[in-house]
Amino acid sequence: MGRLILEHSLQGHKGRIWGVAWHPKGNSFASCGEDKAIRVWSLSGNTWSTKTILSDGHKRTIREVRWSPCGEYLASASFDATTAIWSKHECNATLEGHENEVKSVSWSRSGGLLATCSRDKSVWIWEVAGDDEFECAAVLNAHTQDVKRVVWHPKLEVLASASYDNTIKMFAESALDSDWDCTATLSSHTSTVWSIDFDADGDRLVSCSDDATLKIWRAYHPGNDAGIATPDKTTVWKCVCTISGQHSRAIYDVSWCKLTGLIASACGDDGIRIFKETSDSKRDEPTFEMLTAEESAHEQDVNAVEWNPITAGQLISCSDDGTIKIWKLIE
Repeated sequence: MGRLILEHSLQGHKGRIWGVAWHPKGNSFASCGEDKAIRVWSLSGNTWSTKTILSDGHKRTIREVRWSPCGEYLASASFDATTAIWSKHECNATLEGHENEVKSVSWSRSGGLLATCSRDKSVWIWEVAGDDEFECAAVLNAHTQDVKRVVWHPKLEVLASASYDNTIKMFAESALDSDWDCTATLSSHTSTVWSIDFDADGDRLVSCSDDATLKIWRAYHPGNDAGIATPDKTTVWKCVCTISGQHSRAIYDVSWCKLTGLIASACGDDGIRIFKETSDSKRDEPTFEMLTAEESAHEQDVNAVEWNPITAGQLISCSDDGTIKIWKLIE
């Protein structure tokens, strides 16, 4: 069994903290919450402290923050229906168009595309048109309910979204007409899908839900050797594993470490759990074991978890209890 060691517990925000995001270099992170402010933290010596507070960008709760792959820009999604783009401590652009709360924002791997999603049931794709200029490339209305999360594929310009309608959808640009299309609908959860994350290659996806399960999905491409049919020569996603019985309440976030392959979950029962693929796991029927569970990681709901992209085994979490915690996994 592994265990999670608490390295740092940080406070600064007023009220609940909704999101945390590591900088691509892994040496700083951003946080956001109901106080309408973004804090950028960095490590000096052995102490994490707030280096910058970005305020005045939003009028309501900030739900999520994400760094661009180059690390120069920070995007923030807010309940005020806007997404702000920050650079060098300034708000350089405000993306408007959603009818109400923006729940999530994600940069494509190239940094040339940005996706946002909202309670208005839509997913928007924005093209970076130049310095601080963004143009709407597509408005996708495939979901029938509030869209909770958008995440880009780690290698391709393929977007995944998770929704209150219990499904995950995949989107890609059509080679024929450059229109963005929904290419797959992933149905297996019985309640809201709160979050999703790809593995390092992007051939698998993990999802977490209000139904208290984690699910692992695998992509089957045209001509796959498993013999899975791919109508219209489009990639098919199948649920190949369900992890149930390990969480007692809704699971709000999940992070699949690109360095170690470990999966971390953030739960409404105040716990953080770490899962590892077993040594005898099969490609088309993978199996995962719980490596460790930190039952009282926070005093209230854990809203987000994210593995450090550079430092293997370092995990960050945030909660309704107003704290951010940095953990080290000892295997």
